[in-house]
Amino acid sequence: MYPLKFQPIFQKRLWGGNRIRTLLNKPLPRGLEREPVGESWELADLPSGTVQKDSTGAAADGSLSSIITNGPLAGKTVHHAWNSELRTQDSELYFPLLIKFLDAQQDLSVQVHPDAAYARAHPGSHLKSEAWYILHAEPGAKIYKGLKPGTTQDQFRQALEGGKVEPLLNAIKVRPGDCHYLESGTIHALGAGILAAEVQTPSDTTFRVFDWNRLSPDGKPRALHINEALDCINFNPAPAPQPTPQPPNSPIAATRLVSCEHFTIDRLSAPQNTRQSLPGTLAIWIILEGQGVISCENAPPTAFTPGDTLLLPAGMTNPLLKTITTCNWLEAQIPPATKSSP
Repeated sequence: MYPLKFQPIFQKRLWGGNRIRTLLNKPLPRGLEREPVGESWELADLPSGTVQKDSTGAAADGSLSSIITNGPLAGKTVHHAWNSELRTQDSELYFPLLIKFLDAQQDLSVQVHPDAAYARAHPGSHLKSEAWYILHAEPGAKIYKGLKPGTTQDQFRQALEGGKVEPLLNAIKVRPGDCHYLESGTIHALGAGILAAEVQTPSDTTFRVFDWNRLSPDGKPRALHINEALDCINFNPAPAPQPTPQPPNSPIAATRLVSCEHFTIDRLSAPQNTRQSLPGTLAIWIILEGQGVISCENAPPTAFTPGDTLLLPAGMTNPLLKTITTCNWLEAQIPPATKSSP
């Protein structure tokens, strides 16, 4: 096995911009060059019936799986590789993370995603917890994360009816390098002027609760899901975890950014001309800065540059990282219990 790369799936969004092309150097397909592209789905494997109508790239049954672009598995889907090459279990499963880039030229809608209990009680809804790593932020850019302490459901409903929700939202100014975990049930919105990497559970279920009183290009407001959202919002969210330096893995330095039941995220850094053996465990790398190559026995080398997303399978033979320049990347890993569960 060897590190896998994928064909991005670009999503046109009302709030999108052009930073995925200009800052991440991702060539857009013809017809999208001048459109507001809000998302690039870098690694996705979603079951039948889960992809929403406003997301593109799905098969007729509402499933979606990223296409591998390098090596002997080029042209195959990650779903095929996950079930035939990367795992040993007999049952068919879906890859348990969804990796995206988000470009907010405008504020995203104020929204919430369901937790496991809501999803179990409402067929067609799927748990979604996520984390944002800020890649670029215009001066004064902010996110909305949770509600101000003491806000009740009745107060929030009244604010929705009056079209004045922002005073109840917890606004946080952000800068590149910040990371925020958004557990399911957390009301949130990515603010204008931000480019972010997103690691999330594989779900396309979003309940919009407020859309800043704006209209879509057809002159109509976008659909809201107020009752569903109010059933999902956690009005007493837990404190956010703080970044934690990890024990040295010389010469690679690591800082733990997120640790939850669904995934962990570390920020790693290696100096120029590093040669370092890798552990050969399953991981996803999102390249932030620098250029390098990962080589394995009996497989072609895999080069990477900023904006690349790599799936490092378990079981690679003697994987070796060679950096050409100083490199920084995010590493997402899947807890053992999650790897074998649907």
